[in-house]
Amino acid sequence: MRQLLLVYVILCCLSLAHPFCPSQCTCVLHGHTDGARTRSVVCNDPDMADVPVNVPVDTVKLRIEKTMVRRIPTEAFYYLVELRYLWITYNSITSVDSAGFYNLKVLHELRLDGNMISVFPWESLKEMPMLRTLDLHNNRITNVPNEAIPYLFKITYLDLSSNKLATLPSDLMDIWPPFNGAPIFANASQKVVLGLQDNPWFCDCKISKLIELSKMSGTPVVLMDLFMACSGPENLAGFPFQRAELDNCVKPSVMSSASKITSDLGSNVILRCDATGFPTPSLSWAKSDGSPVDNTVQESPGDGIRWSIMSLHGISFEDAGNYNCKAKNYAGNAEATILVSVAGDISTTMVPLRLSNKTEPTKQVTTVIPPTDTPISTTMMTTAIPTTSTTSTTSTTSATSTTSTTPTTSTTSAAPKRPKTTTSNNLQKGPLKQAKPQPGGNGRKLAADEKSKIIDKSKSVKDIKIVEETSDTAVLLWRADGLQNDAPLTVVYSPYDEDDMKRTVETKAGSGKVLLEGLSSGMRYSVCLIVKGSAAGKDPCTEFYTLDDVEDGENNKLFIFISGIACILVLSVIALLMYNIIDLYYKGQNTEYDEEELEKDSYVKFETISMKQRTLNSQPTQLWARRATHESERMLLCSRSSNDSQMTSKSDSSRCEYLC
Repeated sequence: MRQLLLVYVILCCLSLAHPFCPSQCTCVLHGHTDGARTRSVVCNDPDMADVPVNVPVDTVKLRIEKTMVRRIPTEAFYYLVELRYLWITYNSITSVDSAGFYNLKVLHELRLDGNMISVFPWESLKEMPMLRTLDLHNNRITNVPNEAIPYLFKITYLDLSSNKLATLPSDLMDIWPPFNGAPIFANASQKVVLGLQDNPWFCDCKISKLIELSKMSGTPVVLMDLFMACSGPENLAGFPFQRAELDNCVKPSVMSSASKITSDLGSNVILRCDATGFPTPSLSWAKSDGSPVDNTVQESPGDGIRWSIMSLHGISFEDAGNYNCKAKNYAGNAEATILVSVAGDISTTMVPLRLSNKTEPTKQVTTVIPPTDTPISTTMMTTAIPTTSTTSTTSTTSATSTTSTTPTTSTTSAAPKRPKTTTSNNLQKGPLKQAKPQPGGNGRKLAADEKSKIIDKSKSVKDIKIVEETSDTAVLLWRADGLQNDAPLTVVYSPYDEDDMKRTVETKAGSGKVLLEGLSSGMRYSVCLIVKGSAAGKDPCTEFYTLDDVEDGENNKLFIFISGIACILVLSVIALLMYNIIDLYYKGQNTEYDEEELEKDSYVKFETISMKQRTLNSQPTQLWARRATHESERMLLCSRSSNDSQMTSKSDSSRCEYLC
């Protein structure tokens, strides 16, 4: 009896544990030919105001449609671990919590179209790693931030149509072909569908890639509507993307200073690249493995132009490889590659540990493996010096091993072949003679060793040269083979033949360069590199000239130009004055001549003709008398009219008549 009661209780518990459907929803259990079953739930009650929380846990597809639901709260579906399709369409949703889709690890499709969402939590997509379809059609979204791009790489169906988008981040198109650099296959099985139509697009350089994509055919990216149109600016309003021509939008182009550079081990290398484009592109450096590079400087001397310099100090074998200079702007990307190779010599001295009265040659076999796939030329010299007992004198036996590495370049594999090693031993054997120990022998041997060390140190500083001279600075470069990187060096420089003005700079041998400051422009200088403990007079030295001060030269040019203009003006004024003086001089001489001519040609002399007094003895033919000229002129001033003359001519005592 008790057993039957226990069985009844168990059955009751199982019946209670059976999943039930929410009151405002419809649950359907679908059977498949393979015997599996899936459950779908549809909630479309117009009175529903909240997301249901008692949905069966084995639900695969959930549809919440045409309800009064206004928001998606935190962890609204966290218990639906088997949910693959979530449709929340044509509701009144205005806000979505950033953790609203928590724990939906197998969700494949998310549709939120037909709502009033203005801000979508793009970071919530990281909770849905299997998501492939995202439908945000017919909402009020105004912006897609750059932070959303990493979560959209795996999306193959993205619908942002019928929103309020005016622009998109230019990097968004870089995640799909052809802008991501992947080859384009017309028959590619995997397509990416984008719905971007019915948005107020502002056609500028930021969406230039989208406009370019709309003009392409046969790409893996398919646009739902190819006939998208511009809403701005005014000169492009209403133009379809296929006819839109953007102003001031040019893809960048990059040009490097060199494509291949081979530098000595420990030297300094400077790489430069120049880029053009509009808007002005930005530049970045990276190695072939993608790791970023420091020690870069870039500058834009004008719109649409930018250059960048990268420096490698004390280059080593690890620095060899390809360096990529990448230029980027809204219109696109471009890059240039520079191959850096390292060549150098490594000298080592091997001392055998075995002590014996006899001298035995030591054989050294060396194999050099380059650290990278870059062609590296290496020569290694190995010298073995045997040791002798204190009671015997032996001859020195040397074994020289020369190793040369020649890389093999292949188009299918970047791994280098093992270099071949060639070893040659030259042995000099001599008779061993017993000799008595001599006092002071060890002291002389140490002195000889010190002398050899001094010579080695002086020879180890090589290729001393001056670069980057300016009017007041210069850079000294050298190679310090055989010296420790922290070995002290002293740089001494002064004007040529002026030892009382010497200056010193303390540095390390491994730095490879030092900046000489406080120089005078346009002078000759002498610089020496002194190794501590080196022999006197064995220090490497060089000479150089500093540049003339550019600013002074420009001032002098400006002064000469202004002086020339002033001289021209002064000479012009002087010439004008001389002309006026000469003109006045000639006019003065011509005045007297003119007066005489005028007096002859323009005026007449006046004479007075009057009748003679009548006398008895006078002859009848001499009735008129001529007066002097000056008297005629005087009388002309008081001349009378013709009527008076006529009246007086009848009288006996009439006055004379004046005629011209």
